[in-house]
Amino acid sequence: MQTITRVAELRRTLAKSRGADQRVGLVPTMGYLHDGHMALIAASQAQCDVTVVSIFVNPTQFGPNEDLSSYPRDFLRDEGLCRDGGVAILFAPETQEVYTSHFETFVEPGDLAKPLCGVFRPGHFRGVATVVCKLFNMVQPDVAFFGQKDFQQCAVVRRMVIDLNLPIEMVTVPTVREQDGLAMSSRNRYLSKEERQRALAINRGLSAALDEFRSGERNVEKLIAVAKRHLEAVDRLQYLELVDSDTLKTADSPLRRPAALCAAAYVGSTRLIDNVLLGLRTR
Repeated sequence: MQTITRVAELRRTLAKSRGADQRVGLVPTMGYLHDGHMALIAASQAQCDVTVVSIFVNPTQFGPNEDLSSYPRDFLRDEGLCRDGGVAILFAPETQEVYTSHFETFVEPGDLAKPLCGVFRPGHFRGVATVVCKLFNMVQPDVAFFGQKDFQQCAVVRRMVIDLNLPIEMVTVPTVREQDGLAMSSRNRYLSKEERQRALAINRGLSAALDEFRSGERNVEKLIAVAKRHLEAVDRLQYLELVDSDTLKTADSPLRRPAALCAAAYVGSTRLIDNVLLGLRTR
């Protein structure tokens, strides 16, 4: 595995792979890797000849009172996990390599960035879209791999790929969970033992709604109510919404299109997000 910090060196190295007609996969991360990231790496390994993992804690997607300075970092551990996972290139640029001193050009996403997390984290998806677009231009992958846990992020990036005619296939990998059902997240390390137990309420609520959906329930309000009954253990429920999978607009009742039940909640001082997909049966 090669660890590269400069864009110029990255491009020179990948030019050899493209010259050999090799398929390049990109797994963009902010580091502190867990099994969810490893699932993305495994998916890339299965579909591509060369896997690139980027590690970059992107400052432009953090708000002024968010956890940029304390976001978990362990580069040596991440490097070892990437090596063990068969990654060909670990791209770990410094901030000044990504955002030069006079940087002023951003990607401004549209309506998909406005609901859900967009309401509570203004500017977040502007930062996400910008850094992902930059990584796409730096790596120029054939395929990019993202996790379903960040459902809205996937929707925003997919729209950007279409709207900007980026020649990249985007693959979404199902959410990976701990044995107890908690969605894998780098921020899980913030939770105390007691908070972690209460955090399980998020998945319990979403799973209960999914079970009701599978049993035939199609009323949006009832599905949300089923999930909400399980969420009393969290300290603050930021949102619990059932949205159309394509538009992220509030889903119409009765459900006739694929939808996603999305939640964001604080347990202690830790903000957690999760979702389940409600795909409709074909008859």
